[in-house]
Amino acid sequence: QVQLVESGGGLVQAGGSLRLSCAASGRMFGSYVMGWFRQAPGKEREFVAAIRVIGGSTYYADSVKGRFTISRDNSKNTVYLQMNSLKPEDTAVYSCAAGARSSSSIYVPLFYADWGQGTQVTVSS
Repeated sequence: QVQLVESGGGLVQAGGSLRLSCAASGRMFGSYVMGWFRQAPGKEREFVAAIRVIGGSTYYADSVKGRFTISRDNSKNTVYLQMNSLKPEDTAVYSCAAGARSSSSIYVPLFYADWGQGTQVTVSS
C-alpha cells in the first residue's frame, strides 16, 4: 500500500555523519509507525530506530542511542535518520519500513508491511 524510497547513503570515515531520507507515497491506513532497520553481511536484520507518525514518539536500539536521531516531516511524507559519530560497525544496508501489525512489536521486521529497497552505508576506519 505504501511505496518507500531511501536515499542519502554513501561512504564516510569513522566519526563522520550521514542523513538518510525515506520518502513515502501511496495510501496509508491506520496509525503508522515508521522504522529503520539495517543488515550487514552475514547478520540478521537489526532494528535501528522507529517513530510514530502521529504523536512522534521515538524508539532506538541501544547500539545507536545518543548517536542517531529519527525524525519525520508529515507534510512531506518523509522520515529521516540522522547518523552522527559513525563507526565501522554501522556499515550495513539501511532500509525504511512502514506499517502496523498489532500482534507484533515495533522492534521486529514482522511489524512492518511495507519496505524500501535499502541504501548502503559504509563507514571506513
